[in-house]
Amino acid sequence: MLGIAPVQVTLLKLDLGSLAAVRSFAAAFSAAGLPLDGLVCNAAVYLPRLQQAQRSPEGFEISVATNHFGHFLSEEFGGKVPIPAPANLGDLSGLKAGFLAPVAMIDGRPFKPGKAYKDSKLCNMMMSREFHRRYHDSTGIVFNTLYPGCVANTALFRDTPALFRTIFPWFQKNITEGYVSQALAGERVAQVVLDPEFSQSGLHWSWGNLQRAGRAPFAQPLSDQAISRERAAMPWTLSEQLTQSASI
Repeated sequence: MLGIAPVQVTLLKLDLGSLAAVRSFAAAFSAAGLPLDGLVCNAAVYLPRLQQAQRSPEGFEISVATNHFGHFLSEEFGGKVPIPAPANLGDLSGLKAGFLAPVAMIDGRPFKPGKAYKDSKLCNMMMSREFHRRYHDSTGIVFNTLYPGCVANTALFRDTPALFRTIFPWFQKNITEGYVSQALAGERVAQVVLDPEFSQSGLHWSWGNLQRAGRAPFAQPLSDQAISRERAAMPWTLSEQLTQSASI
């Protein structure tokens, strides 16, 4: 469908919900001797109907384990491979406490599945900026985030009620007009990875909430919390400790 010959594709198993699996992937990739030109961290789980926290093999709440810790460890690995030339996290008491049962939220408060997802995404924003600050000047690696539009009919929503899966895409297409297809979203992700237009590091690229044919991307300002180095310092340190990223 993509016009890519099978001989051009190498598949490696990676379960971002397991830190051990991320390490196994890193070892397999290193052993393959392949170059790394770009790393797209775009996987996620969204489990809004959970009544109690689901745990990763390491014991972390699964949304943050997959959407944040798994990506964080992957990016730490990626930074060590030679490369050719509005939520609120609270006081972080949950991370400081080790983020193991009974703790299920970054701020240490009672479990809320929707907020766990939002917290993990805010962590993505904050850590991308911190990767940029720590590594861009010395390595030339470009660290960016993006919002391609609302991709409302992917398997991300498989754990939502059936009625939601019917209404939400229709609502995004006809009311908010923020809907984009999976194919178009994929094209936009590829643009950010490959197009020289996106070579500036430390930005958040967006096509806006209201989708129109031919709409140009733009660098969207983020909240003070997402870009604050002071606010990012503690989540970075705790994420390093909890993922033991120095060992990868």
